[in-house]
Amino acid sequence: MSLGKHIVLSTGAKLPQIGLGTWLSKPKEVEHAVEYAVRSGYRHLDLARIYQNQDEVGAALKKVIPSVVTREDLFITSKLWNSAHQAAYAEKELDETLAQIGTDYLDLYLIHWPIAFPPGNGLNPPHATKEGEVAIDTETSLVDTWKALIALPKSKVRAIGVSNFTVAQLKGIIAATGVVPAVNQIEAHPLLPQDELVAYCKSQNIHITAYSPLGNNLIGKPKLTENAVVEEVAQRLGATTAQVLVAWGAHRGYSVIPKSVQEERIVSNFKQVELSEEDYQKISAIGHDNYTRFNIPFTYKPKWDVNIFDEPIEKQAAFSAKIQ
Repeated sequence: MSLGKHIVLSTGAKLPQIGLGTWLSKPKEVEHAVEYAVRSGYRHLDLARIYQNQDEVGAALKKVIPSVVTREDLFITSKLWNSAHQAAYAEKELDETLAQIGTDYLDLYLIHWPIAFPPGNGLNPPHATKEGEVAIDTETSLVDTWKALIALPKSKVRAIGVSNFTVAQLKGIIAATGVVPAVNQIEAHPLLPQDELVAYCKSQNIHITAYSPLGNNLIGKPKLTENAVVEEVAQRLGATTAQVLVAWGAHRGYSVIPKSVQEERIVSNFKQVELSEEDYQKISAIGHDNYTRFNIPFTYKPKWDVNIFDEPIEKQAAFSAKIQ
């Protein structure tokens, strides 16, 4: 059984390049998906507290450890949610995650978003006066939260990183602490190349993990998996369009975490195809004059009244990430 290619992180750890994402997986689906993925060769699992299915991941792990793999064979990532950014809460939430998945440690722990919510009132604490909005903690800075991750016991967390961080946010936490994140997990697909961010991360040896590598259809745009250029390349390579889009991310040096709960697609997504430079450039050209970011919390329900990425729609937000 081929276990695929690996990326070596700044910590020296080996991260399998293709992983299984578990975002938006429905109850019971993720348990089966994780078990099937591990049996099919996946060794990289991407989780998060906010996905509210880590207990199912834990149930799946009980079925495959130690009968199929050892814990050490797996690379498991999870993420600190916004409502536990404060120093007094970060390790408590980590402990909850470890209890849910039934392991003693994580290989990688990320700050999920560069914004804090007040603790102690649920995962999406309601705003006191604005219906349909989440309450924002304007006091806790990203540096505060990054210091909380740095302080976590190495016995519980092998590496730390961030998710959805911009260049300015990365520079802020590095300047304040001298500690460089091992990983920045970001939305990444041909419509969102983020070349400036990618170049900065490369200069700091921050590895990029790509989520939503196939794009998504949350805003009604045509699916990338149905794009004529992607279809043409896929047909010529004898691959699926999803495999081609995963390969685009891998060509850029990312690790890629496509999400699926269907057995056929789980297996298919794991089969790495190689893009020629010509095909890579063809697919990259899809994004020229077609820039699209799908995942913007300002558009969520309940809304986060926060400018995270400085997208045009976020300009009217009341708050921005507090870096220091």
